[in-house]
Amino acid sequence: MKPLVKAGRWLLNALLPRACLHCLEDLHYLHQGPLCPGCFAALEPVPALSCRVCGLPLSGGGANCPDCRGRAAGALALARSAYVFNPPLRSLLHAFKYRGREDLAGWLAAGMAAGLRRAPELATYNFCAAVPLHPAKLRSRGFNQAELLAAGLAPAAGLFRLEGALGRRRDTPSQTSLSKTERRLNMEGAFEVLKPELVRARNVLLIDDVATTLATLASLAAELKKAGAKSVAAFTLAREP
Repeated sequence: MKPLVKAGRWLLNALLPRACLHCLEDLHYLHQGPLCPGCFAALEPVPALSCRVCGLPLSGGGANCPDCRGRAAGALALARSAYVFNPPLRSLLHAFKYRGREDLAGWLAAGMAAGLRRAPELATYNFCAAVPLHPAKLRSRGFNQAELLAAGLAPAAGLFRLEGALGRRRDTPSQTSLSKTERRLNMEGAFEVLKPELVRARNVLLIDDVATTLATLASLAAELKKAGAKSVAAFTLAREP
């Protein structure tokens, strides 16, 4: 690195010091990421031992988690994620979604692109679409975090992004405190396909930030299948363990 560039970064850091978004320790002036080296190293890629259907990390043997074992295939063919949703990643996503850190989208999307390369079973899904927000939620937040992730992931992974293909009919309550059954009921009829011509006969990869019970993704996949999508899978930044 040229001495002038180093000096400029040192001066910028002196004026606007940066801290790790998880442990809050000061970052070295030459460090460019949002996490310190220790917190970055603590990020957990989803392990190879995970459910082949829903992507849930498995602590024991077997090909599927208890929920997917013996269950008939649904509209959502499979789901995969880049990372386990652990404390450092939770801090990053909280800053991204709720503290206006839209600048983190590119960094997070790069991590997703690396995770997608570890999921060859998604190689046939060449078209991607972000999980949509209701217009009221979009106005409140100012951006759709899933759209920003998809916009960064698509060029990095060679995906075609289906912009404006999906919409949200209902401004559903937060899923955080709901049970699995309540989450599924909460999502019924929440989505619509606005441009069926963009999804018809295509393998569509849904993009979102966090997967928990997959209720949101399954509901959206059902609408895509009704609109003629050939197959629907999901890829998220994080997976609740």
